[in-house]
This record gives sequence, C-alpha cells and structure tokens, in this order.
Amino acid sequence: MNRIFSVIVLLLVMTSCEDEVKFNNPAVQGLKENVLWKATLFTAVQAPDGSLVIEAFQKNDILTLKTQSTAVKTYLLGDDDVNRATLAEKEGDIVTDFSTGENIGDGQIVITELDAVNHTITGEFMFNAKNESEDPLAKPNVNFKKGIFYKVPITIEK
Repeated sequence: MNRIFSVIVLLLVMTSCEDEVKFNNPAVQGLKENVLWKATLFTAVQAPDGSLVIEAFQKNDILTLKTQSTAVKTYLLGDDDVNRATLAEKEGDIVTDFSTGENIGDGQIVITELDAVNHTITGEFMFNAKNESEDPLAKPNVNFKKGIFYKVPITIEK
C-alpha cells in the first residue's frame, strides 16, 4: 500500500511540473529608468582598428555602445569620446539624443567574454547620459543600469 501511494505521489509531482524554459541567447537588455528595456534587434561590429560598436534597437530607441577594443576589460564612460554610450529616443517626429563623452555623463562598459571561435561578445553596461538635444522640454538625463549584452554575434569589418 505504501509503495502504491509513493508511485501515485511521484506521478502527480512529475505531471504537475511544467518545463517552460525560455532562453535569451543572444540578448541585449537593461533597466532604463528602472524599467526593463529589451532589444528586439542588435548588431556588433568590430572595425579594422579593433574598436567595437554594439547597436541595439527597441521600438523607438537606438542604444549604441562603443569601446576602443574588444579586449576583456572595463571601459569607463565620461572620460573621453572613444568609449561612449548613446541613446536616441524617437517620439513622433522628435528625436532626443542622450550621450556620454568627454566630461559628459558617466558609467562603464565591461566586456567579460570574447568568443573568438563563435565570434560573439558578452558583457555588462551601466551609464548616465546627458541630453544633447535642443528640446528644452525633454528630460535632462537618461539612466541605464544592470545592462547586459550576451553572446551578441560580431561582424568583423575589413
């Protein structure tokens, strides 16, 4: 009797569990102003000089992350124009541009893995970018935190 009860409980446990696993492989996402921002399309391009540009698109936003190389390390933002983050927000016919640059904004892009075999790049980012647009009614800054780019395929320019 005890054995039958154990088998029935085991069957119930096995049939009540659902394996609904979703993989975000590859992905670019983060928290924009504390709201989940997830790209629907993205690209990564390594220029002949070794620099990297990742572009991610979501509805009316274009996020661009630029680093001087694809080396695994931390790239600080707000120190120069070589390593920078930009966000273009389009609302109707109005485009608002936010960016980091030399003494503008702050943050970092961290490349944690460069897969030379599969030509993908993985890392994290966070930044505070300043509004560079002329619109006086637009918000002055935009904040991204807990950003990740995961196994984004890299195209190598020649």
